[in-house]
Amino acid sequence: MTTKLPLDGLRVIEIGSSVAAPYGTLILAELGAEVIKVERPEVGDDARHWGPPFWHGSGAYFQALNRNKKSITVDMRNDAERARLRRLILETADVVVQNMRPGHVEKLGLSADDLLAEKPELIYCNVGAYGAKGPLKDLPGYDPLMQAFGGIMSLTGEDGRPPVRVGTSIIDMGTGMWIAIGVITALYRQRETKTGGRVDTSLYETALGWMNYRAAGYQATGELQKREGSGASGIAPYQAYECANGYLVVAAGGDTLFVKLAEALGHPEWVDDPRFESNPKRVQNKAALNAELGAILGRQPRAHWQAVLDAAGVPNAPIQTMDEVVSHPQTAALDILQTAPDKDMQLMGLPVSFDGERPPYRRSPPEIGEDTDAVFGDDTIKE
Repeated sequence: MTTKLPLDGLRVIEIGSSVAAPYGTLILAELGAEVIKVERPEVGDDARHWGPPFWHGSGAYFQALNRNKKSITVDMRNDAERARLRRLILETADVVVQNMRPGHVEKLGLSADDLLAEKPELIYCNVGAYGAKGPLKDLPGYDPLMQAFGGIMSLTGEDGRPPVRVGTSIIDMGTGMWIAIGVITALYRQRETKTGGRVDTSLYETALGWMNYRAAGYQATGELQKREGSGASGIAPYQAYECANGYLVVAAGGDTLFVKLAEALGHPEWVDDPRFESNPKRVQNKAALNAELGAILGRQPRAHWQAVLDAAGVPNAPIQTMDEVVSHPQTAALDILQTAPDKDMQLMGLPVSFDGERPPYRRSPPEIGEDTDAVFGDDTIKE
């Protein structure tokens, strides 16, 4: 990227591990912030050890979440090392992001209250499990627990079968997005007030946020919605159908799109069928509609139906496996898979561009503590 990145000059201290906090600080790092990752000596971030698969000595999880960052090691049990970290924050940091177990930063003297008392302009982001208040505020939590507790798993999968987890860490990564949104909003406010403050977000709040319209549906009716598999409640046809060699998602919920779909499949009479004449009727008769569509789409490969539906203007997409995703010409055209400057790695870039340019891959994920001496400089440990 030839122009200055939006967050150039911002120093962020990440006291975090796993996915949520590292993904939040990854977003800030991609936008130009100097992110200094605080890790345990020798062990480092838990995600370094999640695998297989491993890639260049660390778990693929870690590599994906920690590029464009620096790493320092601090033994939090050592008073002198902890004091040195505190000085680093108070003297040089603009932002702190932490996701330690509830109550731990308070014991270490590194909480928002501790640091803001000495540096009011600091922006301090707490990342919790269940939230900053309430009866569960002191409990730890993880992505699958919040997919369960927040109701997502009650609606994911197929009716009558065991619940399933969304296949990516949607709660952790969603929380990372709220970290970045919260920090950037606090920075915007800081321009006016000249003071920082505390930003709080949590995995549970993220889960509740994802359930926005699902909660509204329940509040509106008092009825629990059932699991729809690949489909969506209240819209039809709007799901995956099995073709001769794989699955194709067809999204023709609107009446105009349904007319196009019916004509493309050679059944214009469906439009006048009282079972299918409007979206509410199609939802009521979804089983019959799906039986009709399934019988037709199963006769040909998905590429055949893609061509037919594309020509008719009916939105559709194949369910691609990851090898298909990374090799697809559309993925290549977006230049979102970015090559490491020093290793044979390609990692997913930030899904946003500025004036047509995506923030670049500037630095590979760090080795444990590789920047400790450079970051602390002349501040030697005071015994």
